[in-house]
Amino acid sequence: MTQAPEIPPHIRRDKFAPVPDLLRLRDEQPVTRVKLAVGGTAWLVTRYSDIREVFGGSGRFSNAPIGPFREQNEGRSGFLLGYDAPEHTRLRRMLTPEFTVRRIRRLQPRIEAIVTEHLDAIEQAGPPADLVTTFALPIPSLVICELLGVPYEDRDGFQENAKVRLDMSRDMDERVAAVQQSRDYLAGLVRTARADPGEDMLGMLVREHGDELDDHELTGVADLLLLAGHETTSNMLSLGTLLLLRHPVQAAAVRSGELVDQAVEEMLRYLSIVHTGVFRTALEDVELSGQRIAAGDLVVCSLPSANRDPALGQDLGTFDITRKISAHMAFGHGLHHCLGAPLARMEMKIAYPALLRRFPNLALAVGYEEVPFRSFSFIYGLEALPLTW
Repeated sequence: MTQAPEIPPHIRRDKFAPVPDLLRLRDEQPVTRVKLAVGGTAWLVTRYSDIREVFGGSGRFSNAPIGPFREQNEGRSGFLLGYDAPEHTRLRRMLTPEFTVRRIRRLQPRIEAIVTEHLDAIEQAGPPADLVTTFALPIPSLVICELLGVPYEDRDGFQENAKVRLDMSRDMDERVAAVQQSRDYLAGLVRTARADPGEDMLGMLVREHGDELDDHELTGVADLLLLAGHETTSNMLSLGTLLLLRHPVQAAAVRSGELVDQAVEEMLRYLSIVHTGVFRTALEDVELSGQRIAAGDLVVCSLPSANRDPALGQDLGTFDITRKISAHMAFGHGLHHCLGAPLARMEMKIAYPALLRRFPNLALAVGYEEVPFRSFSFIYGLEALPLTW
């Protein structure tokens, strides 16, 4: 059995918090060399202001794929996170209208119905229940499937592929194979949409932008939306529920419908489930916090560290839903700010209060120390969340 690689400091967590070593680096060595789980080294950037500079679209850093995925660049065409301007701008312009707050608001009744259906099923089955498999994973999966035009009955396949490709302890060949399997699956859906475009997002892209997008690009766009659309919100729903259970007074406020918007923003900031976002490459010599980064060097930005930087506010190691911070980096910043942020926010604002209202006595079915956290995943979360009521 292959030994799992050492967990780099920017991926390590102590339950909800980044490990003290990471915060110490932010204070003492805000830009420092680290070993990566996938091999090689990079500059780890930990301060809020420096990360805004890296993410800010200055043209000094590139998102283009590197390392083991470089040879997959053509095959990953359309995967927005691997694009720089102006190609990124061209593709994103086609998608942005579908993810405006106004457009997403039209989905609210359907999302509410999906949440209610899953709560009904959980209640009918009775306690205990694993919130990950019964609620946190299926709800965003079903939402993104319906929005995108992916058959929900295929979820076991694409969810397993997502888990493999995000698991940094897996062999790189295995992860690359999972990427290819995902693309092969979605390429088939793209061909179907070309022949008979439906009312879903794939159909819309074919009808409105079919002449501007080739099949590689359509496949890559669909791959990113499907992957990000269920993995991120799923982990926020499970991890956020556990966080609220650890803070019953704040959970009671969310249950009553008070401060729900602020609670979601504070959970996004406090949990920062995406450890780093996509790695960047310096396109020229750059200096951050007094450290010279040479052209061609790889840069990794710690979002949990940035979101607890004292430059952003006071006492950020405390979870407080009365806090008002609008500039957190849970969805990134600049050119690659998360396109699906309005959808993720709506799903959370509906799901958390509904869950807490349906089960006012919701509690852990195991000891807190027994809850399994995901150690090596690119997106932080829980393997399972056993609950009772």
